[in-house]
Amino acid sequence: MYQEGQPIRLLLVDDHPVVRKGTRDLLDTEHDFQVVGEASSGEEAISKARELTPDVILMDVSMPGMNGIEATRQIKAFRPQQNILVLTSYDDDAYVFALLEAGAAGYLLKNASEDELLGAVRAVAAGESALHPSVARKVLERFSAGATSSSPLDTLSPRELEVLRIAATGRTNKEIARDLDISPRTVQVHLANIFSKLDVGSRTEAVLIGIKRGWVSLSDPD
Repeated sequence: MYQEGQPIRLLLVDDHPVVRKGTRDLLDTEHDFQVVGEASSGEEAISKARELTPDVILMDVSMPGMNGIEATRQIKAFRPQQNILVLTSYDDDAYVFALLEAGAAGYLLKNASEDELLGAVRAVAAGESALHPSVARKVLERFSAGATSSSPLDTLSPRELEVLRIAATGRTNKEIARDLDISPRTVQVHLANIFSKLDVGSRTEAVLIGIKRGWVSLSDPD
């Protein structure tokens, strides 16, 4: 689990060596990043994830053999709190939903700017969402359609539920803190408790569980 103040340990997964090199060259310029490994296939990604236990995996989708969707699913099966940021050329709804269902914490296109990529990596490492607002809205609409009602208080405290509902609107930790008149550190503690109770590693996954269980809805205040 990533500890604030330590370098973010990264595993790069892409079948194109040139893409991996370009991404690594960019990440290596940042003092708070440490690329600990690379993989060129889904099978290799699973092996390296077990061996290296990175903080964040940058995962491609289309690769020979096992694709990024199945690799994500299998990695999350043995390491539920693993943070995975998808970096792909595909923006089809089918890929977005399949990867988020598999447990990806964020979804970014390869035409993103350098600043967007660096920001997304840091957000995912911190357990925050790295979804474009339009994608996030589609995700909320898609998963809320199949929501089933259950009592959140069997799992989360009232304050944790409040934090989760505000987090679903896309607010940052600082914005949540301001809304609730608490410190950002307290928000981080609540989110960590939420992640632990739901056995997830990211805000994205926690929100999706909240939607599926009927705890979070599109009618929650923005």
